[in-house]
Amino acid sequence: MTASPPPGLTRFNSAAEHTARAALHRICSSTAWAERLLSGRPYADADALLAASDAAVAALGPAGLAEALAAHPPIGRPRPGDPVSAREQRGMADAPPDVRAEMLELNLAYQEKYGHVFLICATGLTAEQMRDALRRRLRADPARERETVRTELGRINRLRLARLAVEEGDDPV
Repeated sequence: MTASPPPGLTRFNSAAEHTARAALHRICSSTAWAERLLSGRPYADADALLAASDAAVAALGPAGLAEALAAHPPIGRPRPGDPVSAREQRGMADAPPDVRAEMLELNLAYQEKYGHVFLICATGLTAEQMRDALRRRLRADPARERETVRTELGRINRLRLARLAVEEGDDPV
């Protein structure tokens, strides 16, 4: 006997295409990623959805990766009114002023070096852990950093999709 999919995944699988696309866009703004996930519906379970996301992230070209990165706010500056961003960056909320100031400087240096926002799966990390990761990654060559960014994007997408899959309620996806 197989278990039925969680409620959020059931809604996602049966949602109208435009509704499912909007839900995916809130998770990751890459059009190529979203289209790949849409084309795989219906998903038998959350693991299948997460595997499809992993494959879609791995397949992103430079333009798709840039599109995904463009929607992420800098660490330490979640978008006002965006509860997802605030929740994911919670570790920065009570950071000491010197750490916040250093993060601002490091974020700017990172963006200047690599041409995009510093992306890290910040869920569960302290401000100091994020700062230390940013310091380390500023020393990486661009090709290696691009792959690190891809890995972090995949982790973020997995967390967000897992939440979507288990959400209960009657609201559309």
